[in-house]
Amino acid sequence: METRRITVLSAGLGVPSSSRLLADQLAASTKRQLEAAGYSVEVETVELRDLAVDIANNFVTGYAAPHLADVIAAVEASDGIIAVSPVFSASYSGLFKSFFDVLDPKSLDGKAVLLGATGGTDRHQMVLDYAMRPLFSYLRTRIAPTAVFAGPQDWGAASDAGTSLASRVDRASGEFSQLLEGLQPGRKLAPMESLPFEQLLAGISGTN
Repeated sequence: METRRITVLSAGLGVPSSSRLLADQLAASTKRQLEAAGYSVEVETVELRDLAVDIANNFVTGYAAPHLADVIAAVEASDGIIAVSPVFSASYSGLFKSFFDVLDPKSLDGKAVLLGATGGTDRHQMVLDYAMRPLFSYLRTRIAPTAVFAGPQDWGAASDAGTSLASRVDRASGEFSQLLEGLQPGRKLAPMESLPFEQLLAGISGTN
């Protein structure tokens, strides 16, 4: 059974945060749909607020502290990324952008990405298309067509707005899952990872 590694990045500042709640829903739906398609799924969730000091120090020193370095390595070794940010001043948060600024610009080439955002009003939902999508297009990722914005009304009872959010989450996660099926061009080997014998043999045969 093939394994798909997904790193979930939440830039929420509160405990708990709506960004984390949305990120968890996106991850759970993706995991469920990939497992139904016959994949084993490993999910690692990262709260970027826990890395805020390390990210700031990285800008000053050019050195990634051990915790930040581990997260960067996990992102580079993952098959897909779920990235969720709260909206501030009609854009993603500074913490969210700062994390991607410390990455090697080429490290996300070809990776599958699912985008999400949270805000206090539906007027902020355009941040997905006018701020987040251009950022990940610049990083040369493969972005799921549907992104998910969640406002205050989406956290109500399941009988009203909650049903709409669940539907959007499942649709976006389904598209993301499709991107994660088959050969993954953006995957980098984790440290000390070896490929299965069948993949090694296929690679050797392809060079003959």
